[in-house]
Amino acid sequence: MTSIGSDDRGWLRTMPAEAGRDALLSRAGHRVLAARRLSDLVQGRPPGVTGSQWTSASRASFDFVVYAADTGRPVVAVQIGPVPSPGSAEQRVERLTDAVGAAVGLPVLRIGSPTVSAAEHGRRLVEYVIDARAYAAGGATAAGTEPAPVGFRDILGRLPDGRTGPVNDLGALTRAAAVEAYVAGQVADPIVRGLHVRWVDGPAQGWSWVQVRPDACLVERVSVTEHRFSCGIDAARLAEDLAAVAVGERLRENAVADLLPRAEWTAQIVALSQRRHELVGGFAFDHLCAD
Repeated sequence: MTSIGSDDRGWLRTMPAEAGRDALLSRAGHRVLAARRLSDLVQGRPPGVTGSQWTSASRASFDFVVYAADTGRPVVAVQIGPVPSPGSAEQRVERLTDAVGAAVGLPVLRIGSPTVSAAEHGRRLVEYVIDARAYAAGGATAAGTEPAPVGFRDILGRLPDGRTGPVNDLGALTRAAAVEAYVAGQVADPIVRGLHVRWVDGPAQGWSWVQVRPDACLVERVSVTEHRFSCGIDAARLAEDLAAVAVGERLRENAVADLLPRAEWTAQIVALSQRRHELVGGFAFDHLCAD
């Protein structure tokens, strides 16, 4: 086991010696620790970062840190929670943390959602990303020797409701729950819909919604930001699937009071479509612009 120490290729600390005892999980050559401060990951104040910036950023905490079990190097630090309000102290700390991360080359994954949480969904999400990256790495190794395998997200198998579908769709349970809610008369439509985009020089975002009443929808949005990191699947599709997870949480808790009028939601989709020049690959959901 690698002990704490300065990484000889940079400023990142290696995996703590007690990781075998304190690891939240071990999976596919990785060990995952929970609740690590930036100061646990970075050896001292890096060049280009002021003392004030370091003081503020070093106390920032990540929900999980994934380490390579063989080298002890951090693979990614993961933060899950609501997106800070513009101009807030939380946003300032996040920006300082990102600046320090950029200075030392720390890979960071941020999941922004008021509903998806580290406590309820974090472990499953980290496992999912580790598996997706391992699958993508295997496909890359085989490139040129055989046809490219289907993407991790699109592997088919048996779903919880008995149907055949993508087994790595994180929203599969929500889709089954929406059908049950429709049969029980709790929603007006059993279909969980969604869309996703990726902003140029910005995060990936995904929306998911279900029509609770003929004139009102339950809508959830999730952002996925990859700094010096890749999830192993398209981040925008991951964001949409996580938004579906959030919808499922709301349905499970019967927290369907805060609904968006259907016409207003359609207007928001139209407004998003009009910003297609700001999106990587444009906007592929024009069929959702008609109410």
